[in-house]
Amino acid sequence: MTRRTARGHAVLALGALALLGGAGVGCRDADASGTRTVRFWGLGREGEVVASLVPEFERRNPGIRVQVQQMPWTAAHEKMLTAFVGAATPDVAQLGNTWVPEFAALGALAPLDSRVARSSSVKAAGFFPGIWATNVVNDTAFGIPWYVDTRAMFYRPDLLRRAGVGRPPETWEEWRDAMRRVKALGGATEFGALLPLDEWALPVLLGLQAGSPLLTPGGRRGAFRDPRFREAFAFYVSLFEEGLAPAVANTQISNVYQEFARGRFAFYVTGPWNVGEFRRRLPADMQDAWAVAPLPGPRGAESGASLAGGSSLVLFERSTEQDAAWRFIEYLAEPEQQLRFLELTGDLPARVEPWSDPKLAGDAALRAFGVQLSRAKPTPAVPEIELIVQRVAQYAEQAARKRMTVDEALAALDREVDGILEKRRWVLDRAATAARERAPVPAGGGT
Repeated sequence: MTRRTARGHAVLALGALALLGGAGVGCRDADASGTRTVRFWGLGREGEVVASLVPEFERRNPGIRVQVQQMPWTAAHEKMLTAFVGAATPDVAQLGNTWVPEFAALGALAPLDSRVARSSSVKAAGFFPGIWATNVVNDTAFGIPWYVDTRAMFYRPDLLRRAGVGRPPETWEEWRDAMRRVKALGGATEFGALLPLDEWALPVLLGLQAGSPLLTPGGRRGAFRDPRFREAFAFYVSLFEEGLAPAVANTQISNVYQEFARGRFAFYVTGPWNVGEFRRRLPADMQDAWAVAPLPGPRGAESGASLAGGSSLVLFERSTEQDAAWRFIEYLAEPEQQLRFLELTGDLPARVEPWSDPKLAGDAALRAFGVQLSRAKPTPAVPEIELIVQRVAQYAEQAARKRMTVDEALAALDREVDGILEKRRWVLDRAATAARERAPVPAGGGT
């Protein structure tokens, strides 16, 4: 899942199906020189930077030219839906990996299993398992991970030492105890952790750590009253009830880097982009006063899972240049190109091999993210997932601010998510009915 906020949702996607009619796409032939053109759509900063990787690909593949179009994240989802409805999709594109199930459900994406099976360079085993799983819908791969995004724990080792804590916590209870000890220091340290209430990542990943599926089988309904999610949700809410974290949103924090440097809190759960921000924004004398560690889990370090986010490379079903476009995907997925992309953007490689390179293995902060990525878990592969996780944050905030009890919030969350998934249930039921009607009647089966 990408760290940026996506604006498109499943309702738009399902509605697009009704608009398709008989729309088709014209075939693009090679130009007079025999050169094929691959159209690539990239998003945000990555869409700008990828152009610098194109010349080497074109040098290796003289019969292929890559045409890059960059667009902002805020407009990308609607533009891709509009392009799909208008039969004007590109050949290959960057998609936030939570968008993959939505576009796969539309039939917009080409399945990739046969291409992966024939590829000498792109294999599932070469990627972090949790990240690869975000691209698999109904047992079929529809995307190749490009870069990854997850959450880990930034912390102040000096404050932990002053509080008598010798190492980063590995369990939830160790984490709570460390927060209590840090808060007891007093002075500038007012809280144990900063956990902004308008971010959905932490309550969701705590649920994944506890073993919650988030949704019932088939993604038909919410499963937030499941005891595993309730355990995680109650732990999260208790941190605010005890005053170990301030009940504030990001908009209420003037400058998180200054507050961290002041020692107002010792823990901050955030993503890899903040490694560079901490190095740029914290004063020089603070550069040895912060570190990154994998997240604690309910039953120890190995249960400290985090989110499997990031962006993937997808091939559009209507592309008339699928073979050439697939070669470009293979190129961008090479370990060497992923390392080059890291240098250009700071985005972490989705492949496992680059993590042995000194650029990553020798960087303690990034190395912690490598450990965290080995424990990453995907959210359910349903088109509505971005709507759902936003609702988790809303009800977590209600409980943290004591406007609802834990059980009231979870009951309301399940009801709302059930409403979001109503159309999905209808589609699944219709498909099941159609499958039964197509099933052959056994010989001698009667009337």
